[in-house]
Parts: sequence; structure tokens; C-alpha cells
Amino acid sequence: MTKPFTERSPSASASTPTTPSNRRLLAWLLLILVALIWGTSFILIKHSLGVFSPMQVGTGRIFLAFLFFLPYLIMLGKKFPRDRWLPLLGSGMLGYLIPAVLFATAGAHLNSSLAGTLNALSPLFTFLIGVILFRGRAKLVQVGGILLGFAGSVFLVFFSATGSFSFNGYAFLIVLATLCYGFNINIVSRYLSDLPALLSTASTFAMVGPIALLGLATTDFPTRVAAPGSTPALLMLLTLGMVGSGFATILFNRIIQLTSGVFASTVTYLIPVVAVLWGLFDGEPLHWPQVAGMGICLLGVYLINKK
Repeated sequence: MTKPFTERSPSASASTPTTPSNRRLLAWLLLILVALIWGTSFILIKHSLGVFSPMQVGTGRIFLAFLFFLPYLIMLGKKFPRDRWLPLLGSGMLGYLIPAVLFATAGAHLNSSLAGTLNALSPLFTFLIGVILFRGRAKLVQVGGILLGFAGSVFLVFFSATGSFSFNGYAFLIVLATLCYGFNINIVSRYLSDLPALLSTASTFAMVGPIALLGLATTDFPTRVAAPGSTPALLMLLTLGMVGSGFATILFNRIIQLTSGVFASTVTYLIPVVAVLWGLFDGEPLHWPQVAGMGICLLGVYLINKK
């Protein structure tokens, strides 16, 4: 399913930063940093939606990420990996633009903590897509993890925060977003992992940034930016785009290069914790269905990654 990282030759010094143990440590440190950034993104989405529409938040953060990389892309010039345009476009659409719009649409109707919790399904779909489309192998315990993960997601989608049974269509949008993430991680791991992280990330946003701008242009975004009191929401949107979708993505792609797509996707073990803590700090209630659903999902993810 994924390409293992290439170790240096035995003659390389064990004290160099490229030894397997140091690579693993670096991967974990980057994983924690990415979890903190992406776990915070849900509360930023929530407060950005106080001024901007879901389409503006979704397309705006991707276009801002594109602007973040634009100076590098200009310097890149003819070195842009044009031969990888299809996986770059697929990664940009499935890993960033479509999920950004789905998360923003759902975020207008869900607690940020619930959105962060459902995001934990990403490793499940990463593994499942790797098995089905990229000929990965699944052990019995991992199949059990898949079933548990789906059970947890069904629990969260069909139960409200207070425990009453009702289909939550907006929660289902986040499930679709994590399905897109699963495709993206497999694309990056299989077709783009040999590219430097900065090059891969910048090139990905070069493919979808103009598309995001077209979507943004169909809205009244300039009017809302100019409205009184819009500055805090605009700053949050800038943070979402340039830090959450820009800088953190470089780190995430680097994690994939250091380890594997499945390991990188386990950042979603930590994202729900960060998202829930931000939700509690912001006054959002936390009820037992969310806790139970998150626990079931994370148990499933743990089994999927069990050696």
C-alpha cells in the first residue's frame, strides 16, 4: 500500500539525523505538531463561519494556502513536476479542496469537537483504500478494526449529541471528507512520496489554488471582508489557510516520507483530543454519545495499525 522509507547504507554514521531511530523520533515530533495545528482548525472554522459562508471558508483557506506557496512556485519555474500533474491534481482535490468545503459546510451545523472526533476515521479509510485499490494486505485484527471504526462512525452519524436517535446528515459530510483523505494519503504515499515535501505540497496547491479562487469569486467575499468587525474572522481564515492548509501540510507530507501513509494518518489519534479541548474551552457541551463514538472509532484505528 505504501512505500517504506529508504534507510541509508550501513556505512552511514549512526549519529546522523537520517538513521532509522532519528527518523522515527522526528516523525513523532512532527506528528504531534501537526495534530496541534489541525486539531485547532475546527474551532477556527467555527469562528470563521461567524462572518463567512461555508463556501468562502472552504475555498478561501485553500486559495490562501496557494498564496502562501506562490513565491516558492514562482522561483520553481520550469522545475515544476509537470509529469506528476494527475496525482497532484487528485491529491489537491481529494486531500484539500473538497474536504475543506465539506468540513466548512458541516461546521456551520456541528460542534467543532464532534467534527474533530469524526476526523479520526481517516486512518480507517486510508487502510481500506490501500487494501482495495493498492493491493495491501489485511490481517483479521485489522478487519475487526475496520468494522469497529465504521460502527463508531455510524454511532456518531445516527445519534445526536444528547443521545437521541436521528440521522445527522452534516456528520455524514465529515465521513465523506475522511474518505477523501484516505484516497489522498494513498496517492501521496504511492505517487508523490519521492518528491521533497515542500515541492510536493506547493505543487499540489498550485493545481487547486486557481480552482479555489474561481469558487471564491462566485461569492460576496470582498463585501464580507470589508464589513465592520470582520477582522478576527479574517485572521482565523488566514491562519486556516497559511498555517493549517499550508505549513502543516508540508510537515504532514514529510511524515509520510519518513514513515508511511498509515502512520501519518494516525495523527487523527491526537486531533480529536485537541479539538475536544478547544470545544470545551469555547463552551461546547460534551455528551456521552460523542465520547462513546470517539472511543469506538479510535479503538478501531488502533486495531488497524496493530502489527
